[in-house]
Formats: sequence, structure tokens, C-alpha cells
Amino acid sequence: LWPWLLASVGLSALVQLVTLPFFPDSPSYLLIQKGNEEACRKAIRRLWGEGDHQAEIDDIMKEKAAAMMSTKALRVLEVIKERSLRWQLYILMALMTTLQLCGINAIYFYSFEVFHTAKFEEYLIPYVSLGIGLCECLSCILCSTLIDHFGRKVLLLGGYTLMCSVLVLLTMTLSLQHQFFWMHYFSVILIFLFVVFYGIGP
Repeated sequence: LWPWLLASVGLSALVQLVTLPFFPDSPSYLLIQKGNEEACRKAIRRLWGEGDHQAEIDDIMKEKAAAMMSTKALRVLEVIKERSLRWQLYILMALMTTLQLCGINAIYFYSFEVFHTAKFEEYLIPYVSLGIGLCECLSCILCSTLIDHFGRKVLLLGGYTLMCSVLVLLTMTLSLQHQFFWMHYFSVILIFLFVVFYGIGP
């Protein structure tokens, strides 16, 4: 079943590859990047139907003018040296570093062993692992609804705090799993909680 499941991703990629040439380019891309107003008009007519779309074109032109006035392309070294961008750069580096070192890869790598130790049947473990991925997917969908209400900062700080707490508890349960039989199941619950908090936070 797993080879077919992995191969199914190729099917969606094939559909995109075949259908993508038939999609029109973005009108804003054609007008702002390419400077081709006629192609922009054709793309707008193809997307929104026949009619007078001068107002949309004027909006795109205003967007282009604002972008040209407010921004300029910076090289990597210029971004690093620019004082006004220093804090944004630090925040971005901290976010990317914590995202890589948060432990989600270790959780995915060792989850099979934890499930096996918890006396799950061999044929059930792949489905439990699939459940972990489904939990992450559902928590990401939940995050998209929560982010407008709480904001990114609260979700990031809350997510990382809860993930740290779960990792501490998971370390304890894995250390004590040979002394108490019920610790295996508690470890499984903590793995699912960690993935949920990862999806909601980072």
C-alpha cells in the first residue's frame, strides 16, 4: 500500500504538468514584470470574461508605481549590512533555526520504535504513523483559523512552549517505560500532542 500511496503524489504532479501550460499568466506579472499591456488585457479577458477592465489595469499600474518607489533590489551582503533590516534578519534566522532544531524530525524518526515498544501490532504501526501526518495536516488547518484571532507571535511562543513541555515529558516517559507498562501509551499520546502543537505553532 505504501508504494502506491507515495506514487499518488506523482499523479497530482502529472496533472499539474499537463494542465499548467493551458493556464494564463498572471495579469500583474505580464504588466509589471514583462511590461506587456496587450498580453495583460488578454489574460484578464480570459480570467474574468469580456468587458472593460481598464480599472483593474489602472490598479496594477498603481501597484507597479508604488513598488518602484518604495523598494529596490538588495544583494545578500547589502541585506546583512543594512541596519534597518537587522532585526528582521535576526528574527528570520531565529525562526528558521528553531524550526530546524525543534525536534519534529526526531519525533517522526523514532515514532515507529515508540509504537513498537507500546506493543502495537506490526501491521497497525504504519496506519498510526499516517495518523501523525493527518494530525499535522489538521492542526495546520486549525492554525490558519487561529492566526487571525491570536496573531503569529502568540501562536509561535505558545507552540514552542508547549512543544518544549511535551519533549520534557516525553523524555521522562521514555526513560521510565521499562518500569511502568502504561508509560508506552503515554509516550504515544505525547507524540501526537507534539505534532499538533508543531502544526499550530511553528
